Amino acid sequence: MRLTFLGTRGYIDPRTAAHFNHTSTLVSHGGTSVRIDCGEDWLGTCGRTRHQAFLITHCHADHAFGLKNGASVPVYAPPEVWEEMGAWPIKDQRVVEHRETIELGELTIECFPVQHSTKCPAVGYRITASGVSVFYAPDLVYIEDREAALAGCATYIGDGATIDRNFVRRQKDSGKLIGHTPVRTQLTWCRKLDVPRMIVTHCGSQIVTGGEDAIRKLKEYASERGIEVVVATDGMVMDLP
Repeated sequence: MRLTFLGTRGYIDPRTAAHFNHTSTLVSHGGTSVRIDCGEDWLGTCGRTRHQAFLITHCHADHAFGLKNGASVPVYAPPEVWEEMGAWPIKDQRVVEHRETIELGELTIECFPVQHSTKCPAVGYRITASGVSVFYAPDLVYIEDREAALAGCATYIGDGATIDRNFVRRQKDSGKLIGHTPVRTQLTWCRKLDVPRMIVTHCGSQIVTGGEDAIRKLKEYASERGIEVVVATDGMVMDLP
């Protein structure tokens, strides 16, 4: 399985050469490629693509608005995402239900609900090829069925909005948690469920502007938990065994 990180920046103003475009990742195996998310930085680039499909995690601007003018390949998303995107000129709209498994060429994909925003409900995707599984969730507070999502995964690709600052808050009306769980906590999830590696994407200001100090802090947290951590950068390619 090959992971190509096309963009790794969250919905923030700072940009660097390493984190310039909104988070979007290509997952490929054999002759099959799917692209996860397409934020507004990518608007106008989706008319001609070489991959077979888009997977959308949620309808925030930095994850979906690149598709406002349509797409040349099928777009897969859960029902609550299509409530927002359904009027867009996307010719081939495919609905993926929570915990549904779909086959796209040589990739097996399962959709898991995650908590992130009540206005824009989000999901993560567990993707498997040739016995290797990864879980991809770039925006989240928690995974609703974390054990099923992460068990047996070789790599967890998670939310880099914050390294250790608290970006989680509770809504007064619903009592639900919204926002972004720190990478430090996500590394603990990996340790508890024996996931050996975390790749950090959707990077926030703490990473984008933090330089080597931020990387050193991440590696310290990962080392304490016995986890390998990699900060994705725009254009980075990683082949998983």
